[in-house]
Amino acid sequence: MTNDHLISTLNDLIQISKDGEKGFRTCADDAQERYAHYREMFTTRATECAQTVLDLQDLVHRLGGEPANHSTFGGTLHRQWVNLKAVVTGHDDESILNECERGEDAAVHAYRKALSQDLPNDVRLIIERQYQGALANHDKVRALRNQVRARKAA
Repeated sequence: MTNDHLISTLNDLIQISKDGEKGFRTCADDAQERYAHYREMFTTRATECAQTVLDLQDLVHRLGGEPANHSTFGGTLHRQWVNLKAVVTGHDDESILNECERGEDAAVHAYRKALSQDLPNDVRLIIERQYQGALANHDKVRALRNQVRARKAA
């Protein structure tokens, strides 16, 4: 893998991680008051995504590249959709969690794509650790969504 291609791959992960940070902050803002514990979890996840961005940007700098400093266009559209849907549904927690899960699906996909490439071992270790974090975020959001569904069905 060329250095330029590696930097491009890392910048893609920076952008998706920025999407995650902003998405979790949006979900924290939209969580209903009776679900304040969701707000705390979303805020924590947003902070973890922000740290991931800093770690990736540091890697890009060490490789002599210019790190991305913005999220993806698709992520921006997704957050706007989350905001619109929240207004229409009255900030329904299941809808918010569905949209958070969708955002985490994109992150998991991006990390899998990066890990399918021929990465240097030191970079692979970092990306693998971050991938495990994205999987954990995805699974946590899915579990919360399933709990909300179960409460609705009861």
